[in-house]
Amino acid sequence: MKKKKPLQKSKLLKPGMRKMIFSKKTEIFPSLQDLEGIVYFEENDPFKLLGPHPSRTDHTVTIRVFLPRATEAWVYPFHQRSARKSMEKIHPQGMFQAVFENRSEVFPYKIEFCDETGFLKETEDPYAFFPNLISDFDLHLLGEGTHHQSYEKFGARSMSFNGISGVCFTVWSPNAKSVSVVGNFNHWYPGAHAMTRIPFSAIWSLFIPGLKEGEIYKYAIRSAIDNRIRFKTDPYAFGTELRPNSAAVVTQLDHYRWHDQAWLEKRQQKDLFHSPVSIYEVHLGSWKREEKNGWGFLNYRDLAHQIVEYVKFMGYTHIELMPVMEHPLDESWGYQVINYYAPTRRFGTPKEFMYFIDYCHHCGIGVILDWVPAHFPRDGHGLMNFDGKQIYAYESHRKAEHAEWGTLVFDFGKPEVRNFLISNALFWLDKYHADGLRVDAVASMLFQDYGRKPGEWEPNKYGGRENLEAIAFLKTFNEVVHARFPGILTIAEESTSWYGVSKPTYVGGLGFSMKWNMGWMHDTLKYFCKDPIYRKFHQGTMAFSLSYAFSENFILPISHDEIVYGKKSLLEKMPGSDWEKFSNVRLFLGYLFAHPGKKLLFMGNDFAQRNEWNAGQSLDWHLMSAGRHRRVNFVLRDLHRLYRENPAFYESDCAGDLFEWIDHSDADTSVFSFVRWSRDRRQLLVFVFNMTPVIRDHYRIGVPRPGYYQEVFNSQAFDYGGCGLGNQGGMHAEGIYWQHRPFSMDLHLAPLSAYIFRWNAAS
Repeated sequence: MKKKKPLQKSKLLKPGMRKMIFSKKTEIFPSLQDLEGIVYFEENDPFKLLGPHPSRTDHTVTIRVFLPRATEAWVYPFHQRSARKSMEKIHPQGMFQAVFENRSEVFPYKIEFCDETGFLKETEDPYAFFPNLISDFDLHLLGEGTHHQSYEKFGARSMSFNGISGVCFTVWSPNAKSVSVVGNFNHWYPGAHAMTRIPFSAIWSLFIPGLKEGEIYKYAIRSAIDNRIRFKTDPYAFGTELRPNSAAVVTQLDHYRWHDQAWLEKRQQKDLFHSPVSIYEVHLGSWKREEKNGWGFLNYRDLAHQIVEYVKFMGYTHIELMPVMEHPLDESWGYQVINYYAPTRRFGTPKEFMYFIDYCHHCGIGVILDWVPAHFPRDGHGLMNFDGKQIYAYESHRKAEHAEWGTLVFDFGKPEVRNFLISNALFWLDKYHADGLRVDAVASMLFQDYGRKPGEWEPNKYGGRENLEAIAFLKTFNEVVHARFPGILTIAEESTSWYGVSKPTYVGGLGFSMKWNMGWMHDTLKYFCKDPIYRKFHQGTMAFSLSYAFSENFILPISHDEIVYGKKSLLEKMPGSDWEKFSNVRLFLGYLFAHPGKKLLFMGNDFAQRNEWNAGQSLDWHLMSAGRHRRVNFVLRDLHRLYRENPAFYESDCAGDLFEWIDHSDADTSVFSFVRWSRDRRQLLVFVFNMTPVIRDHYRIGVPRPGYYQEVFNSQAFDYGGCGLGNQGGMHAEGIYWQHRPFSMDLHLAPLSAYIFRWNAAS
């Protein structure tokens, strides 16, 4: 018996090739039900009908295409336009097919068609290229929640198949009946480019030849739950349209040429816990505006040069950007993110944002990004009800909703959600070279009753209020990002007394590098807001923060949250006359830098802006020409210089044995004093604060060593707009035992004043 010649492997379908076996009748004449599955966008495997199909019984190849706007269509083999064959219209909605005789295998071909306007167009057939971006190993990692580079697989990836360039689209949609890529290229027609479900998965994919960078698109998702079609932006989109438009944009990120390799190598070696860290918190949309053509926003490049120039002048070490991930509502300040993988288009392109960070690194400035893994908004084109069901949020309303913010909580127990979020954290560190992530609203993640009344929240399996899945997620997040990118910072905005937020996970901590000291912030501002006559009754408030100052690796934040919604600006929080307000601000800044902990100041605080922060307009930069405001700016600049030059300022931030109270109990005078040492104990700084508008003459404090104590900072110096009362540049310690110390100094303290003395043994 003569053997049949086996079918040869198709060169065209080689990557991830899949052939469907039909009877001869089905190969040439598909059923009406099969056709309408394509035509009416209800098919989850369009490849079984569309594209090239070689016969197993004779030497024919049937090519079938869906062109919903075409009136006529033709197909021809590459480089053989003379062999062009007219395609038969087998369904009135635009299904065409042609049969090639004497062909034993699939061959490369092109499609021509005439649309309803009469124009002749040429295209490649997407269904001649079965997408093979997702491997079995990818599916394994995705299923167990450990695919931490899922951004290399999902979204819109520019690539070539068999020398044909185009874009491969991949999306996760477990409850979809069918999924389609829609855009201007197919007139937003659902089903014109139907995606195929990867076998044994909930992942859909399609390679569309001919598409290029800059193409806008969405996913049309027909839900298997309610049969509705929803138009969704790509969760993994690298670029987006400018709001209010909401489509994703095909974007490549590998073309930017970075110049910060030296910075990245140095970052790995730097010990930030024993280094100066002073962070300038910035909202890019309101730092500075130029009202051109009614737009107002500066672009990333202009912002890079202007912000970095200012930050270097002031002496900050890092910039922290409020969320730059794409968000639809300006008033959310970026904290209600839709596109987690795309920098907002308000200020320019992804490449221009790369330039922003690259330029910061070139100038020696680190960049920390605010990151929002706690919740996401309800906008219809976003993650909510993505395929007719909550696949990114918890399904239970008692776990899913943040009523206070009107948002939804990520389901941290779902492997695909963990992939999405941890990959996103790595994405910003990898593709954009960010130096750290400040994680927003950690407390809301840790507790299931956060912002909920009794009966509105769901206990964990042990009956407690802790969100065990979120805790495990945060630990994994910190372990993964620190392992992949040594030297970066992860910072928790966490407002409770949760143990070990900045402790390693192997000792039971959450694994963050640092934590915002919200208790210090609230207590200190509350104290400074009081009329000085009442401060003596709250002496313990100021001392209390030192009882836990070394329990975590703390950052002392004066953030955007403290100067909005009627809370008043830092200047206007202060009591008394204008002279007293400015004196209090200078005193406060001196106390901020003296207190153990890294530093963070929101923009505008550094020149004592009088108005509350308004995200809809520029900072009040004109105040820099006003004497008192400009001098506050000088105070902060000089404090930064001292901070960088003196290790006792920063080496003892996380070490309680390098801090000593001199006296925190003198409530009647409201004077505080303490000592901070460098790690080698060769440097000694003495800090003294007079919290009342009263001159304290001959105020004696005990000091641990003999020698000369230079007065290196006086918040009431003439140069800062103060009264000028001080200690003539410093003084020698006397051999008078005082406050349990063998030596002491007799000081002159100006009203509402902060002093810093540096010990010099040689003098």
